[in-house]
Amino acid sequence: MSNNTNNTITTKCLACKDASGLMMRHTFQRRAIGPADVHISISYSGICHSDIHTGKGEWGPMVYPLCVGHEILGTVVEVGSTVTKFAVGDRAGVGCFTDSCRTCEECVAGDENYCSGPGGNHLTYGSKQTEELHPGGGVTQGGYSSDIVVDENYVIKVPEKMHVAATAPLLCAGVTCYSPFRHFGVKAGMTLGVAGLGGLGHMAVKIGKAMGCTVVVMTRSEHKKESAFALGASKVIVTTDDDQMAEAAKSLDMIYDSIAFKHDVKQYLGLLKTSGTMIMVGGVPDVLGVSSFDLLPRRLSIVGSMIGGIRETQEMIDFCAEHDIVSDIELVPATPEAVDVAWERTINADVKYRFVIDTKATL
Repeated sequence: MSNNTNNTITTKCLACKDASGLMMRHTFQRRAIGPADVHISISYSGICHSDIHTGKGEWGPMVYPLCVGHEILGTVVEVGSTVTKFAVGDRAGVGCFTDSCRTCEECVAGDENYCSGPGGNHLTYGSKQTEELHPGGGVTQGGYSSDIVVDENYVIKVPEKMHVAATAPLLCAGVTCYSPFRHFGVKAGMTLGVAGLGGLGHMAVKIGKAMGCTVVVMTRSEHKKESAFALGASKVIVTTDDDQMAEAAKSLDMIYDSIAFKHDVKQYLGLLKTSGTMIMVGGVPDVLGVSSFDLLPRRLSIVGSMIGGIRETQEMIDFCAEHDIVSDIELVPATPEAVDVAWERTINADVKYRFVIDTKATL
């Protein structure tokens, strides 16, 4: 990192060169430190499937080169003149968004992730910044980079013992479990089903167990049983086995559905107790194929949730620190070749369960 004469911060990164998603080395300028800003030297950046969808332009056209990454962990190296929450040397994290309108009903309630103000919240990467919030505008660039500058109100304080690579995915995957569990009333003694044992699902098993639930994993893959038990599941249901599905009917209080592709939602509804709830967090563009008559006879609910607010994210990090919860990861160097391979393996579900880029050591 070095500063130019305008006090902007010269930042090295890996960026998508175009909609192929292939990585290139790139350099860009972060904004100068404002009075309320925190400058973080990035140590680790998790790889989320959202990075891939965005980088490849699958969720809309992007401006390239584009640096993605919203599971960011690092060390504070500079603070603005009015900053009170952070000091140089603090461990800090940045998640999926770095600003919001701050005045809408959602922001005031601490649900900045659902900001309904002008332009909505400002995503950590690929988001057009408004003149109102950031004079000069521009597009946000993410965490596959050496440095980031964020308003202190959108930065998470990370306990020293959590400054490890395996904590980085908690900034997205962790809070995407924790937030709906708290909001929809997951409690000790409940039986929690987890559909899909990937980056989100494996965190749901760990966090659900720490909240006192009996956790049941549902998977199409017989070979995932051993991994599910190792993560803390009490039972595994192979969903392609009709006998296992019939035996488990009406046995679950809630289901956390993290499956991000088209699947038979009705099949899972049959596992819920009367008045049970299915929490949907996987971004599935297809029609779910569920009618009101699949819900009415047993007062079932299907609800959705997207990441979490800043307050919830801080609570989640503190909860995970208390319970010694981190993600299961593979650490990769910050080279275009290594990240290209990691993306391809993520697409093929060939990782247990998250890749993290060793940004500081190798970028």
